[in-house]
Amino acid sequence: MKTTDTPPSGPSGPSGPSGPSGTPSDADAAKVPAQRTGTVSKGSAAPAKSSEGRVLNVFSHGMLVLWAIMVVLPLFWAVMSSFKTDSDIFNTPWSLPSSLNFDSWGRAWSQAHMSEYFLNTILVVGGSLTGTLVLGSMAAYVLARFEFPGNRFIYFLFVGGMSFPIMLALVPLFYVMDNMGLLNTIHGLIAVYIAYSLPFTVFFLTSFFRTLPTSVAEASIIDGASHTRTFFQVMLPMAKPGLISVGIFNFLGQWNQYMLPTVLNTDPEKRVLAQGLVELAASQGYKGDYSGLFAGLVIAMLPVLAAYIIFQRQVVSGLTAGALK
Repeated sequence: MKTTDTPPSGPSGPSGPSGPSGTPSDADAAKVPAQRTGTVSKGSAAPAKSSEGRVLNVFSHGMLVLWAIMVVLPLFWAVMSSFKTDSDIFNTPWSLPSSLNFDSWGRAWSQAHMSEYFLNTILVVGGSLTGTLVLGSMAAYVLARFEFPGNRFIYFLFVGGMSFPIMLALVPLFYVMDNMGLLNTIHGLIAVYIAYSLPFTVFFLTSFFRTLPTSVAEASIIDGASHTRTFFQVMLPMAKPGLISVGIFNFLGQWNQYMLPTVLNTDPEKRVLAQGLVELAASQGYKGDYSGLFAGLVIAMLPVLAAYIIFQRQVVSGLTAGALK
């Protein structure tokens, strides 16, 4: 009779590492509780993180809603009061106007000379904004694209100009403008606004021009374009988001400027809106014409709101373009 040899059991046998009976070994059995424990701990950590995220979202959204109410409510109340009569403003200050009263707007526009102040402001801000963007973009492009001795020194001079308080320059600026014959003139105020806005404009646009690709400018120069043509026809259109963003900021600052025109523009016929609002507040306050005062305030406020509403997407894209690139 033949006998069949049974293969030896062990690591190389059919039973494998689990032992002769096919049951898990002690090492495998020790690993199972550890794996189960790790699975439970990961599952418990995920809900904790998600709950923290939900709490943070609720808190941040609540703060944004509160901030929006604090900003929008005074604006809405001013617009609402401009359509009321003086008695309605005092008797029912928080109620909607029973009828739209446009008489206060007419008084503010004609009798309070807001039309003249509005036109002067348009001339000053329009000229200064154009000059600031043209000169600032040219200086920023040169500082960002060309290396020459004194490049960083000039750049830091512009940056230092942002930290220089305008209050320290009012007295010497007054005498400089007086000696040059630029006091109480529209073009003199435009020149001062440009000088006041250039440091921030150059600082902002220098960083923006550095993010633009250099290959496009190099290709245009290879094709025979001059540096001037490359800047105005190639690089400046590419910098449109940055120009719109810095233009909005300069527009807000120049439109609401009060200190410079008060010192440098004392001619009543050439006052800007900020000076006109102060005069309107004093005169209408003594007369008790508060509806006319609110109407003048809304007239001065509408261009700023309209500019931001129209260009809000460009402002956001211009602010984030440098960070994304």
